[in-house]
Amino acid sequence: MKTIWVTSLGPSPDPIKKLMSQMKTYGLEVQGHFWKDDLKKMAWMAAWDSLVDANISMWGILGSSDELLAPDNLYGLSMLAITAQAQRGLHFPVMILQTQGESISSEQLSTPLRGAEVMSASDGGLGARMVAKAHKPEKPLLSEYHLNIYGNEQIGQWFEVRPENSSWSGVMFGVSGAEIAFHAVGPSGSLPAKTVLNYPMEGLKLEMGGKEYTAWAAQNELDTETSYFVKVEGFPESIVFGAYSVEEAAEVFVVRLK
Repeated sequence: MKTIWVTSLGPSPDPIKKLMSQMKTYGLEVQGHFWKDDLKKMAWMAAWDSLVDANISMWGILGSSDELLAPDNLYGLSMLAITAQAQRGLHFPVMILQTQGESISSEQLSTPLRGAEVMSASDGGLGARMVAKAHKPEKPLLSEYHLNIYGNEQIGQWFEVRPENSSWSGVMFGVSGAEIAFHAVGPSGSLPAKTVLNYPMEGLKLEMGGKEYTAWAAQNELDTETSYFVKVEGFPESIVFGAYSVEEAAEVFVVRLK
């Protein structure tokens, strides 16, 4: 039996009970948790172990339009999606199960959730659709970058970025609506114990898509085994990152988080 993990944004147990009963008739087991909105304590991390478990076939997010689009909820869900996708791949299936409110579209969601399918929780075809999605053969999606999140209430919130299948001769990372506190370069996969930064830069100002970003940078070379780690204070609306060069323009990536 396939197992799906459901995050319930609302406090009422009724929608999740209804979903569990409905999915059981389709041969799907439902496990999950009730969402806790506490960004300072990184409460979204509570579901990380479950989502990266290979036995979980899909992630469902259950909530009303107001709950799904609330900035704090959207930011926390974005963080959880980033960490899950870093472990499971961008192809890891996600469904938005809307309980109430005006129908939303995936374009209204943050970048990490943009690939999610949105359906009404009362749609008669929901069960069949979830079965199909849970049993769909994995087809890895390619990305030009690797993005992950580390941290907890004690050490703070750290972003990890690096190229996925190439190398960068330098790196830049910027935030909109937050502040960068520290940066480091080290082996991919965990926060480095020590770091050496080549020509580090702080307080760079950028404007993209009508948003202003404050960026830090370094001229270390990054590859598939070497990452750039950035400690961010606050909860940015969006981030921008990519290769950095003082001599020529470089491609950068913008990720909306709420």
